[in-house]
Amino acid sequence: SAIHAIQTQIDKLRAYPDPSYQELKRALSLAHPPLTPEWVLPGNGAAELLTWAALDLSKLDKTYLVTPAFGDYRRALQTFTANVIECPLIIGRSQLPQLEIEAGTNKGLLLNNPHNPTGMLMKREAIVPYLEKFSLVVVDEAFMDFLPLPQLESLVPLVKEFENLVILRSLTKFYSLPGLRLGYAISHPERLREWQQWRDPWPVNTLAIAAAQAVLQDQAFQRLTWDWLADARSQLFQGLAELPGLQPYPGAANFLLVYSQKSVDWLQTILLKRHKILIRDCLSFPELGDRYFRVAVRTKQENQMLLDALTEILK
Repeated sequence: SAIHAIQTQIDKLRAYPDPSYQELKRALSLAHPPLTPEWVLPGNGAAELLTWAALDLSKLDKTYLVTPAFGDYRRALQTFTANVIECPLIIGRSQLPQLEIEAGTNKGLLLNNPHNPTGMLMKREAIVPYLEKFSLVVVDEAFMDFLPLPQLESLVPLVKEFENLVILRSLTKFYSLPGLRLGYAISHPERLREWQQWRDPWPVNTLAIAAAQAVLQDQAFQRLTWDWLADARSQLFQGLAELPGLQPYPGAANFLLVYSQKSVDWLQTILLKRHKILIRDCLSFPELGDRYFRVAVRTKQENQMLLDALTEILK
């Protein structure tokens, strides 16, 4: 649906897109009833919107960052010299770390749910207490669309209750459109109006707008993805768990984090050389290093190809 929508909009490239993105905001808000368009701000990928969230966080005395964390979080926070305090997760435990909060401090919290790279899904009720303690809570829900509706752990239903809540969402991961760069923020309209004043004009191009409006209506694709993903993820998890020297961790998204007793650099090299299969190392996550890798959940046939290759190497 996205490709067809893009093809039908080629002629519109002769004109600028609507700078206010009213139709796109309306389409995005309809995906999160009862939100109205002013609660949504489209961006050039969630990464662009993360930059403005980091600018807001940098104005606070401290920002607590749940780690291991997506590298772009540090990039954005360092850009504005935010005072960052890292809060490490215990990998394999599905709960937030206990944050030692100083009374009276002007502080923020940045986390993602489901968590990248562990795949851990945090309960909504576990995050709510922090909304009452922090001046600003930014929750990156880039992988939330991989959970079937009604996505009970999403914080979107709380955004009208908590003005200090910002939610970042991505349309490129679930719909496999990273080249289009399209994400959106959900927050109080006053905050989003301020962000709009900071950014470059026309951050979302005409083709990305067309693709977004198409995929948001593509319920058949959404159901198909939810249906195959759960079974394929279970198959991959069980297969990895049976291999010597590997320990996969349960995940709620479209990937699994795996601990390896052997060097991942060695394993990655052998897999690529012998089987033309590439796994993602976790060297970009300083807390994980060379003993963890992240693997995407693919079709059952593709998953089995990976499992067979790992079996040949490890057994």
